Amino acid sequence: MTACRFLFTNGVVLRAADAPPVATLLETHPGAYTTTRTHNNASCLLFWERHVQRLVNSIKILYNSKPELLFKSNESRVPFSLLSTQTSVWESVIRSLVNDSMNNVLPVALKERNGGEELAITTLVSGNLGKLSENESVDEERISRAFDVYVHVGIYVPSMFGIRENCAHLAMVGRGRDVAEAKYSDWVRQRKSLEKLRPPLATELLLSNDGDQIFEGSVTNFFVVCCKDKNEAKEKHLDDYKNMYSFEVQTAPISDGVLPGVVRQLVIEVCSNKGIPLREVAPSWSKREMWEEAFITSSLRLLQHVETIQAPSSWESLDSKTWKEISWVEKQFQECPGMITTAIQKEIMDKASIEGYPVSNLV
Repeated sequence: MTACRFLFTNGVVLRAADAPPVATLLETHPGAYTTTRTHNNASCLLFWERHVQRLVNSIKILYNSKPELLFKSNESRVPFSLLSTQTSVWESVIRSLVNDSMNNVLPVALKERNGGEELAITTLVSGNLGKLSENESVDEERISRAFDVYVHVGIYVPSMFGIRENCAHLAMVGRGRDVAEAKYSDWVRQRKSLEKLRPPLATELLLSNDGDQIFEGSVTNFFVVCCKDKNEAKEKHLDDYKNMYSFEVQTAPISDGVLPGVVRQLVIEVCSNKGIPLREVAPSWSKREMWEEAFITSSLRLLQHVETIQAPSSWESLDSKTWKEISWVEKQFQECPGMITTAIQKEIMDKASIEGYPVSNLV
């Protein structure tokens, strides 16, 4: 991503010279956020409706369970019944705030982008009870003043699927997140503690509570293609992805404590529609010999195949100060995406075209 970026908040658009990097924005303000990007020469937003709905859901989860992750620390205990109004009204207000902010920043960013570049867009909704009076009645106008909306836009150049240079190298280094079902900005700060354990070649970090069951990546969801019968798999080499008895796709369920990622849900829908067996169960590192393929999903890269996964030979060794003090065990996959990964990726791209939200509807 280049240095060209924009930030819209409280009616003001900041350009690159004043707009902070997106990580700095998220570390500075509490709240729920979501990240997506444009597609097809910046003509549409990828799965925008799904992202807005997930953003609304995250806000409600944080408000009910961890308000300190949504509001400023000195406001987290303020009694305030924002959600006492009808859910449809409350969601409508949030959607309006987000879309109004997009209307302000996108025309500026689109005007200054170069042809062929896409835009990465992060929307953060942060609680701000300081703008309210305690004796106000709860209505749409009051709800709208209870939140600040930040929209950060930067240039993004999509990577090509299937090229070895763009494959993922994973390392299992830390425990699962609190309130994992919500996407919140404080996780950006929390995951910094994991960086000291990142091996040099690792491009993403995996989370597990016991060193065996893998939940998700630090910024991605994690999937494996697992053979049910290793001997059968050696003969078939997964050459028939409609064979219901040779393999299944596995990913940890939401109930285990993983983020309900937008692309994660799309993978589940694709597998259901195409007859690809999928089971929501945390992939087990101890059964890695049954894994033939692995991939991770995110809203920017969509689907990225995995070439290597590293895990500590002893889970207790994660108490070490650096990655150098850990003895690592590695699982390798083929350099190119496997047949199942490729089939799912193709369907995801087809859905991207169908569900693309026209930018013209926002600007």
